[in-house]
Amino acid sequence: MTAKFNFRHSLVLLFFLSLNISLFAQGADYTVTGKVIDNDLKVPLEYATVSITNVNDPSKVTGGVTDIDGNFAIEVAKGTYNIKVEFISYESKVFKNRAVNADLNLGTIALGISSASLDEVVVRAETTQVDVRLDKKIYNIGKDLTTAGGTVSDALNNVPSVSVDVEGGISLRGNENVRILINGKPSAMAGFGSTDVLSQLPADAIERVEVITSPSARYDAEGTAGILNIILRKDKTLGFNGSLTLTGGDPANAGASANINYRTEKYNLFNTTGYRYRKSPGYGYNDTEYFQTRQDALLDSVPYDRNIEDRDMDRQNKGFNTNIGLEYYINDQSSITGSIFYRNGDDEDLTNNRNEYLLDGTPQLGTTRTELETEEDESYQFAVNYINKFDDNGHQLTADFQFDTDKEEQAAFINEITDYNNTDKNNINIPREETNTLEKQKEYLVQADYVLPIGEASQFEAGYRGNFENTITDYELRQENENGELAINQNQTNIFDYTENVQALYTQYGSKFGDFSFLLGLRLENTNLKGRIDSELTEAELREEFGFQINTDFDNNYLGLFPTVNIIYELGKEENITLGYNRRINRPRGWFINPFPSRSSRTNIFQGNPNLQPAFSNAFDLGYLKRWEKLTFTSSVYFQRETDAFQRVQDQITISGPNGSQVQVNRTLPINLGTNDRLGGELGLLYNPTDWLRLNGSFNFFQFNIEGEFEGRDYSQKNNSWFGRFSSKVSLPLGIDWQTNAFYMGPTDEIQGERKGMLSIDLALSKDIFNENATLSLNASDLLNSRKRQGTTITDNFRQYSEFQWRQRQINVSLIYRFNQQKNQQRKQNRNEEDMEGEF
Repeated sequence: MTAKFNFRHSLVLLFFLSLNISLFAQGADYTVTGKVIDNDLKVPLEYATVSITNVNDPSKVTGGVTDIDGNFAIEVAKGTYNIKVEFISYESKVFKNRAVNADLNLGTIALGISSASLDEVVVRAETTQVDVRLDKKIYNIGKDLTTAGGTVSDALNNVPSVSVDVEGGISLRGNENVRILINGKPSAMAGFGSTDVLSQLPADAIERVEVITSPSARYDAEGTAGILNIILRKDKTLGFNGSLTLTGGDPANAGASANINYRTEKYNLFNTTGYRYRKSPGYGYNDTEYFQTRQDALLDSVPYDRNIEDRDMDRQNKGFNTNIGLEYYINDQSSITGSIFYRNGDDEDLTNNRNEYLLDGTPQLGTTRTELETEEDESYQFAVNYINKFDDNGHQLTADFQFDTDKEEQAAFINEITDYNNTDKNNINIPREETNTLEKQKEYLVQADYVLPIGEASQFEAGYRGNFENTITDYELRQENENGELAINQNQTNIFDYTENVQALYTQYGSKFGDFSFLLGLRLENTNLKGRIDSELTEAELREEFGFQINTDFDNNYLGLFPTVNIIYELGKEENITLGYNRRINRPRGWFINPFPSRSSRTNIFQGNPNLQPAFSNAFDLGYLKRWEKLTFTSSVYFQRETDAFQRVQDQITISGPNGSQVQVNRTLPINLGTNDRLGGELGLLYNPTDWLRLNGSFNFFQFNIEGEFEGRDYSQKNNSWFGRFSSKVSLPLGIDWQTNAFYMGPTDEIQGERKGMLSIDLALSKDIFNENATLSLNASDLLNSRKRQGTTITDNFRQYSEFQWRQRQINVSLIYRFNQQKNQQRKQNRNEEDMEGEF
């Protein structure tokens, strides 16, 4: 929570200080201290309110709020007091008749849902929890059996409001324009905006996921759908502890990861290291019917009006990643943390694409296109964080510096042969192709945040963040010429240099008045997008080649204000209403801008659009939460208007092939279409009826209304869609846990066709062994092998039915071994905390 500090606030603060001094006439002789944490997530609760009332004179009241680490320190005079600790959406804790005749340390105070027995505490610690804050919802991944041995992408697919498509693309409330952060910052671990890396990091590296649908001003304005902030584990338990995970599965999946932590009074050393080997068979299918007969020069002008593509993909991924860090406590008020992240990937993909060309239903020609693609990827990240606490009341300054670098080398070898030829044409020789891509990325991040508490329940915050990112893509296409030699295709070979610099200043103020809390913020961002295309073609020739005007050297600047408003009103101890408003921006990524087409298919390509402009949105969110003893209910309705919204359209173009030939292809192109109004609602339930059954379900329904045209064609459309998920966890005899997750994405109409619904079911069993020091799990991902994207696209030139499956059903066996993290010790710790709380 935060606010603008001015002269009026100074007078108010002085008034309350004077009032407290008069009420406590003898002065403040002693200090009451403590730490407030979430009982389930075990994370500090920032901005928790502590009020201290004199038992003999209730008019004498003082207090304060906790800092970012959950700590508080309040000075009082000698006497007897009732001490109350409160936080929004949590049960309060009251310590009655505490005599203060010396400094009093209340220790760690855990707030959460009360439990009737120790078993319920253990159950809640192992299932997904939801915690509502002013600007976000926090989901503890918990002991999700279906993601054991899985990846971060697998874990995200079980978070309410989030969906992960068959290619790993992440959407929030059905909107794919979501910003991914790691520990609150853009990171090489998130692949510089790509989500590919998330499919390589182990799921057990996640501590919690913050779903931020109404981000406050402290967060980047990027991502019109909102932000997903993935918090990785960094245990701070004293001593040496950790865990080791081993995984094996079919199709081939082998991995090992370790989380290690060593904490002393002076420093905390932590490390996460993992290695993965995986094969991911998949397939793709396209059946394209053309409204007019076509002839392809590469196919010796064989006429056809229908093309059937049947692709089998065999992907092999090998990857190593490690993250090591040291947090050093300079003194009681300040600390510095340094970390190094390294990732190495070595992938090899083999794709066989069988093509059949028909005319009036009669087969004319059959070919098989084989593509072998190799990729080597290496990333480094260096990060430093400094924090200085001016006092124990939350007054502090933090500073961050981060440097990321990534180098990716790709090579593809493409060969297509004729299987049969039922025409009178001569033997057809389809030229070989070879592509080489070298991509280098660098990103610098500089950030500073200042927090100043004002009074007992208000806070002012201000900060700066600068992101400076550059990507250079060097692409070369070689094609077989008439002499059988590979020659450079000058029309396609290019170097694309893209820079995105974003600098921001923000300020925000929050306060609490009784049951009413608010957080107001304003963020000023300057975006500088620069791109330069180095090609043998001129701008006029590029326009002729790709069919639209291309600026080969652009430099665009955008200055924007992004206000945020977040409000919570407490209807009761376990019931509240939230209201949020925010303005956001969606900047086009580099691969959305690069105009040179992909080569994954000779007839179906993706091409970037260098003329893309950022999209802006205004969003409103109204939420309601209610907790009962065994049930938590969450709901919200939301509306968003996005201008210059990104959409993908398909059309038919002709591009240059080998030996000066012209090849017709179906192109997918991103464009700024117009406005997109999204109206939706979501419901969520967490229900623990007994100590052996836990149920979790969510449902999201949304309507979008798109208005706009491109190249004279109206793409306006209004449509509905929905998705839902359900999870159940059952404790069976012999200490076996059984979990089932189901997810269904409803069908929807798109601007050029329709997409069918998709069902996915995951199943898992686990058992604790070795005196609960280890857990053995068996899980099946996509049990019915039904996680496939299916749909139909209709344009002026063709109708295309397509199917795509990124990865088929996966079965894994996983063993997690914990040292100095035994469950029985955790249960004992929970029991001791509850016993201590009962004494106050």
